[in-house]
Amino acid sequence: MKFKNIAFIFLAMGFFSCTNDSSDNEEDIDIISPDNPEDSAVECTDVANYVFNEKEGLIRIEFEDAIFDSDWKLKNDDEAASGKGYMVWEGDQSLGTPGNGLATYALQVTVPGTYRFVWKSAVKTGDSGSDHNDTWLRFDDASDFFAQKGESIVYPADSGKTPIPEGATKNGWFKIYRSGSNLDFKWQSSTFDNNAHDIFVTFNAAGTYTMEISARSSGHAIDEFVLFNDTFSLADATSDMVSKSVITCKN
Repeated sequence: MKFKNIAFIFLAMGFFSCTNDSSDNEEDIDIISPDNPEDSAVECTDVANYVFNEKEGLIRIEFEDAIFDSDWKLKNDDEAASGKGYMVWEGDQSLGTPGNGLATYALQVTVPGTYRFVWKSAVKTGDSGSDHNDTWLRFDDASDFFAQKGESIVYPADSGKTPIPEGATKNGWFKIYRSGSNLDFKWQSSTFDNNAHDIFVTFNAAGTYTMEISARSSGHAIDEFVLFNDTFSLADATSDMVSKSVITCKN
């Protein structure tokens, strides 16, 4: 008889526990956690309307979260890639003509200032670290877009500013390359041939800005990218512990 009473007590406790959990879930349906970008992605199901929100001086985005030309291929055959995988350009080389294979990202900035840009990329064609290793990048509506190494600062060609780097640049686009004999995914973004300069963009006011990429080298694969201000180190901004930016929808 004691066992029957104990069983009844546990059944009753389970019943009330389930009832409470159900009530809590109903109350939480419309709540979006700022620390969980997937919660907000549920609110915006059309990738064409994605807006990536900066938080406390950091933006971090999966490269595949954009609309791409059919010659950009999504692949998930590399365990080093995060998210759904990585994008690799399998179309023709576009070494001197930026604008082919164009993709854009809307960035919502609340903390104005200068941000460093870095992406995580790999070489998927050939065995040379200096070939098939770059993609075009432009921030046409930002307050400034430049590359720097020490005291040396350069600007993309046709931006109205000088000097410009050695190597490919045109119509406000920088060629962004990675280098080295290790062809696997790594965080590195440079411009200026044989004199690697880091990449920076300045947003003088809060607002929504457009980042553009276009294909350059076939076989260049990109997994994700970050923009971060000087409150972060590169190691901190690219740590696996950092969450992706919250996604909201364009109005």
